This record gives sequence, C-alpha cells and structure tokens, in this order.
Amino acid sequence: MRVHSFVDEGLGHSSYLVDLGNSTAALIDPPRFPIEHEQLAVALDLVIIWTIDTHSHADYITGSPVVAARHQAVFIAPGASRLAVPHHPVNDGEQVQMAPHVTLIAIATPGHTPDHHAYLLEEDGVATALFTGGSLMVGTVGRTDLCGPEMAKPLAHEMFHALQRFNALPNDLAVYPTHGAGSFCSAPGTTERTTTLGHERSSNTLFGVTDENDFVDLLVAGFGTFPSYFSRLPEINRLGPARYDTVPGLRSLTLGDVELAVARGAVIVDGRPLHRFATRHLAGSIANTLRPVFASWVGWLVDPHRPIVVVLDDDQSPAEAVRQCLDIGHEHFVGVLPGAAVDQQPAALLLASINLVDPASLETIVIDVRQANEYATGHLPGAINIELGQIASTNIESLSISVMCGHGERAMTAASILVSRGHHVTVLDGGPETWATATQRSLTVD
Repeated sequence: MRVHSFVDEGLGHSSYLVDLGNSTAALIDPPRFPIEHEQLAVALDLVIIWTIDTHSHADYITGSPVVAARHQAVFIAPGASRLAVPHHPVNDGEQVQMAPHVTLIAIATPGHTPDHHAYLLEEDGVATALFTGGSLMVGTVGRTDLCGPEMAKPLAHEMFHALQRFNALPNDLAVYPTHGAGSFCSAPGTTERTTTLGHERSSNTLFGVTDENDFVDLLVAGFGTFPSYFSRLPEINRLGPARYDTVPGLRSLTLGDVELAVARGAVIVDGRPLHRFATRHLAGSIANTLRPVFASWVGWLVDPHRPIVVVLDDDQSPAEAVRQCLDIGHEHFVGVLPGAAVDQQPAALLLASINLVDPASLETIVIDVRQANEYATGHLPGAINIELGQIASTNIESLSISVMCGHGERAMTAASILVSRGHHVTVLDGGPETWATATQRSLTVD
C-alpha cells in the first residue's frame, strides 16, 4: 500500500490517493475536481473503487459524489453526516475490507464537526496509515466553532475525548490530515502537511494537554475568523453538489457585454496582477489577483447569487479562476473580459485607478487588513487592524486612508471596496517589512 498526497495551497486542503496494492485505489477527501488524482491513477494503472470523506466539509465542495458516479466507486462517509447522495455510511468501529490485505477501520472523532470520523488503514493487520481529517493535524487540531460560536466549547470537549482514541496507536504510525497550513479550518499550526503520531505526541501542544478544561480553553482562544461561505457548504455537500466532469469554460466578453451584465446585477472581479489593477481598472470592480487564495476571497466577499465577470490578462487561466470558484460553491459566471480591453477607452464604463505608495507617502490613517494573528506578530505603530473579510461591513469615518497587508494584494482588494464607498485610498506597495526597512523603525508586536 502506498499513499500519494495532493495539496491545494489556497484552501490549505490535503487529499490523498491510496494505492491499495492490487491495482485498485481509494481517494480520501477529494476536491471537487480531482484531476491530478485521476491522472495519477491512470499513470499507475489503478482503478478507483473507493472514495472516502472524513466529515461534512465547510471549506470546499467534496468531489466524492462525482468520483463515485464517474468511476462506479463506493462512497464511504460517516453515517452521522446524513448524506442525501448514494453512499455507504459507516459508524464507529466499523471495518471495511478495501483490498485483500487492506482494512479500513472507522473511528468516530467528533469535535471539528459533530459527524467527524478518522480512518485507520491496516495492512495485514498492522496499523499503516491514519487519516485524521480535521481532528489531529500537524502541530494543532481542528477548530470547533464552524457549527456556530455556541457549539465551540461543547465540541472542544468532544475533540478532547476524540483525540484520546489515538492513544493506543503506535508512535511510528503515519498521520495524514485533511486540513493544514493555510486552512481556516485549523487552529494555528505549522507548514508541514503530514506527520506521525510520535511526532505529534512530542511537539503538538494541544495534543499533549491532559486536562480537559485546559485543552478547551487553549483551543478556543486560538480561533480567528473564517470565510462566510463556510456556513453554506456543509448543506450543499450533504444534499450533493452539481456534477461537473470537466471545468466549464468562460465565454469571452466585450465591454458592452460587461456593461449590460453589471446593469443586471453582476459583479466584476479583476484577477489581474496588483500593479495592473492599480494603474487602470473598471470602476466598481473588486481587485482579487488570481493566485491560490483567489477563491477564498471570492467566497468571502461576493454574494454567491451574483454572477461574476472575471477580468484576466492573456497569460492568466480562466479555467483556474472557474475551478477555484466552483471549489467553494460559487456557480454563477457571466464570462471573462480580456485585460487588454481595459487598456482601451471604454465607451460607457468608467475607468479608475488606485495609487500604490511607498512608506513615506502613507496617509495618517493606516488600516492593516491582515488576519488578527498576522497583525499581532508585527504591525506599523498606530495601524488599525480591520480584517479584509470585515472591511465591507465596517464603518470607517476618515475619507483619506492608506491600506496595507503582507504584500499588497489583500490591501488592493480592500481599497477597491473602500473606493466604491467614497473613500480616497492609497495602498502600500509592500508590507510591514517594507515599511520597517524604509523607515529604520521597529514594528509593534502585540
């Protein structure tokens, strides 16, 4: 048996293809478009006969129902998930013979979600791999507030007991979490993606806490904010997402098409690089550079019912933008406007620009839109922390503002929102270290 890992850096999501050793394979927590997984299966001459989810996912649309339909595979999921799609529900302690020498054992581990299961794979009776989903992660454990703040502590208590289920397992057992660095589903952890039980026992602070109340207090104190779309996806996954066998294409738009679409309620998401947007963009558009975290900010900032016009340069991939949006359940698109069209003078659509500035040109009021934990590690003296996800709903009295983040992309997104509300906004070209180097002054650490 061999485990192959796949990582979506933007969502902090890991998924796995398990070569079961008899020309068959299983997928664990696959994404909506498991393209690389299927390509590897073909390359290794494997038939995918199992697809397995550890819990009801809030951060992405599961690929398991479509994998099951496309490959005539068995979809295994916790019985507590109450899925409305065809699947094989498993409960605590249940064993599934996946291959002649490979057995799956379901371990109920509620906490991250009430229905959460971990899966232990045994090969010839020997524990070989533990897929922990959103329970035990590298250097941390899963957050317990996704079902609402009122459930955070009760589920944290459940998480404490769930982690004890691993006590009898050996130190050298390989651990394969679903969530990790970059995921809003985890408490702060490390950048590693896989681990062993022994390593976590010796280095994971939360995993090592032996007092239940201390564990709960420590866990819930570390929670930051998470994207608003997390509240929608569990039910979409329960009922079964729309099926896509390939990533759909986008039609190419003209400026006239965009004008009509905006009049009908569409939103323009400009995915061009930071400096391109700053120089020239369509008024009212939201800056969101196409990068691994593109979809997280679309899902957080754009109403899921509003159709999207994507603006991209020729060297950027519309398919990547669509795949990312579909991964987080945003299904409505108008098409793609080539960036070159924005370089021309539109007949009816207004053009705008936002100045990128150096540290010496910052306004008196500086807003840092990074997450609170990032801000606490070092920020400009006097800078106000308003996370990007909260910008649209926060009342800001000053009309002249400078906005900053770690590098500039999130700051430009915030600026594009603030400009549409009538503020005069500049964006720091860089981040806190840029300012510290230019001014020879120290950052403030909270």
